[in-house]
Amino acid sequence: MSAALPDRDGAWSRATPIDWLDKLRNLLRTMAFCLVIAAIQCAFQPDWPYDIPLRYSLAIGTLCWALIDFGRHLFRPNPDTGWPAGIPGLVLPALGIILGYLGGNLLAAWWCGFSSWAPGGGAQLRISIGITLLAGFAVIYFFYSDSKHTRLHARMDEARGQAAEAQLRLLQTQLEPHMLFNTLANLRMLIGTDPARAQQMIDRMIDYLRATLSASRSTEHPLATEFERLRDYLELMAMRMGPRMAYTLTLPEALRAVPVPTLLLQPLVENAIRHGLEPQVAGGRISVRAGTRPGAHGPLLVIEVHDTGAGLPPAPPPPGQGFGLSQVRERLASRHGSAGTLDVQTPSAGGTCACVTFPLRPAP
Repeated sequence: MSAALPDRDGAWSRATPIDWLDKLRNLLRTMAFCLVIAAIQCAFQPDWPYDIPLRYSLAIGTLCWALIDFGRHLFRPNPDTGWPAGIPGLVLPALGIILGYLGGNLLAAWWCGFSSWAPGGGAQLRISIGITLLAGFAVIYFFYSDSKHTRLHARMDEARGQAAEAQLRLLQTQLEPHMLFNTLANLRMLIGTDPARAQQMIDRMIDYLRATLSASRSTEHPLATEFERLRDYLELMAMRMGPRMAYTLTLPEALRAVPVPTLLLQPLVENAIRHGLEPQVAGGRISVRAGTRPGAHGPLLVIEVHDTGAGLPPAPPPPGQGFGLSQVRERLASRHGSAGTLDVQTPSAGGTCACVTFPLRPAP
């Protein structure tokens, strides 16, 4: 359900749909306030049974809430607060309290079986009006502040998401030229040693770059697409290294549609080839495997890139040489914060294993 409201030019447009869960939450809060008000009133008038001020408080408070909370959807809301802007934002609460008080008194008198709508005489009437005004404006201010606070946090979350998206795109624009330069350097080496294979490598590189640059227009894609791009790259490298390189890709069917950042795994595979397989005369094997494991706040996606190469160097790489790993860590931090990690270890069997872990998101 949504309320219609007039545009500035007089045309009618659709307002934000009513959030019924939010309405139920506000109703329960209002009823809780009514219970407190009835208890306070009963404390000042101990000769009255508790059920009478309780019924009056519930009837008046609930009707005031309904008139104001549903009535605000008839006016254009302030984007910062969600409440009507300008004069309607002042008139609606006052009118809602007046009508809610009058109608609530009639309803409560019928509920209690009284013949008079405001029992207790003039003194009781003044007390009832005073309580309604004070409680009404206090509750309105509470709901106004809560709505403003909620919208402010929503805008902050949206701004953080946009900043993270911009950072991911910046990191990606740095990663794509790095990948292209490495591929061209490999091609240049092959041209001097085997021109025929270099020609085949150029053809495969054209297909690979077409698919990769098309996929890089977005910041994430399905894990199956990431594995396909990885297979294209490994086939490209296999043409240069020949029998010195073998690879296996393992992707469970249930994880194929899981969204992941684009070009997330390629820097890890590049490192495995450059620092693991190439230094060895016999080369080696690269295995990429995706899986899951339980985490403290839900299941985690785990992707391992393992090679049987020379292993980790004894000293950390000099500045500018650890580009691939730093890019992966920054992209994980931008998307998942501290929940996204990259661990690089040397297994007991030798070689190197790079393990990427971040929260598993369901496929769209």
